[in-house]
Amino acid sequence: MPQDTESAINKDTASVQSARRVYADDDISGMDPTSAREYIARYITTLKLQEKESEKLAADISRWESRATLARSKGAEELALQAEKESALIRSRKSVLDADIDTLKLQIDKMKKQLPLLASRTRSVDPDILEQELLMAAGHLPGDEEKAALERDLKTLEKDASADAALAALKMKMGKGS
Repeated sequence: MPQDTESAINKDTASVQSARRVYADDDISGMDPTSAREYIARYITTLKLQEKESEKLAADISRWESRATLARSKGAEELALQAEKESALIRSRKSVLDADIDTLKLQIDKMKKQLPLLASRTRSVDPDILEQELLMAAGHLPGDEEKAALERDLKTLEKDASADAALAALKMKMGKGS
């Protein structure tokens, strides 16, 4: 392979590798489920764009190879070599892009597997927060737990006292009636 073709291939490989570093973070454990889905959607969008680019490069490779064949059949060896050189350059871009596509697919699968864990983590209920919300719904301010407990105890005593008074009244009534 000529020297200028190799340097062009190396340059393309380096640019794709630097682009690959942009998509190196596939850990979504610190995100909420909605943000994680949006993040995965961006990955999928990038994947689809790269797949379309790969298809375009495959068509370009085919076109340049047919041009090389045509040039050879017409006896234009110089044109055939240039067409083969262009085909090799595009093939190199495509192979790097295809490797990047495979990496993206793996990352997307890994992130999709993390989604159920994120959803289950947000569904868990903190009992302290729930208690505070119930107290606020009942008209108590946060920090009034002792007052609420005292009120519950006093209501229980009042119910017991009224039940005892009603029982005593019933006993007296029954005792007089006999």
